[in-house]
Amino acid sequence: MNRWLISLFLIVSFWIFSAAESSIALTNPVSDLTEQQITQGEEIAKKAFRAAEQGDFAKSESYWTELVDKFPENPAVWSNRGNVRIGQYKLTEAIADFDRSIEIAPEYPDAYLNRGIAYEGKKLWEQAIADYNQVLEISPQDPVALNNRGNAKAGQQKWQEALEDYSQAGNIAPNFAIARGNASLMMYQIGDRPEAIRQMRNLVRKYPMYSDMRAALAAALWVEGQQGEAESNWVAAVGLDNRYQDLDWIENIRRWPPTMVQALEKFLHLVTK
Repeated sequence: MNRWLISLFLIVSFWIFSAAESSIALTNPVSDLTEQQITQGEEIAKKAFRAAEQGDFAKSESYWTELVDKFPENPAVWSNRGNVRIGQYKLTEAIADFDRSIEIAPEYPDAYLNRGIAYEGKKLWEQAIADYNQVLEISPQDPVALNNRGNAKAGQQKWQEALEDYSQAGNIAPNFAIARGNASLMMYQIGDRPEAIRQMRNLVRKYPMYSDMRAALAAALWVEGQQGEAESNWVAAVGLDNRYQDLDWIENIRRWPPTMVQALEKFLHLVTK
């Protein structure tokens, strides 16, 4: 379960590390750092990013810890270590890293965004929403913050409010398929099934590798009695990601809304009514 938060559905933001002042201001003057120290730091950061991309979050964490020790006043290194700690489900430690990053640079949105994800992992919905709201104070048109706030509102079962956030994120960034997919799940939950299915079909047509929408479409079509199309989407979905066969993962990790989970359960148990 240790990789579930860094996924298609909860989106973290990595800061591009720089020991220099060009991207993130340091408390200590840049003149305190030699060119060799800066170069070495950037090389370590590349290794950290590479390890995270390969899914080796423990190794990435060790690199970020080395950078924390070398550049303790750089907020990016704290925030990025927090991200890979989320990937290992070290949520309390991740929150502490984000706290420190925010203390150093409260004007940057990334650590608030990522701390919100850690709070979601603890099901602390209000704290998560407060952090996403802070991101939106800094950057009002941030589609990722809107998408993630929708996730937290869905965690509170505020389906209509979640739909509004997802829809706004999709309107700001029309190619943000994740937000549009989440919106379709909320439509299904609140009872607008024809529109939900229409949106799912559109997303699958445009993004054929979008496993979440293929699985959702399979479940929704099965309930509507369209077994052939349902089964073809299901084959594609599990070929892309076999976790969709696990209802516990769907309900508690992916966090589909209840009506959508019930639809998938009917499909998995071959219930037609």
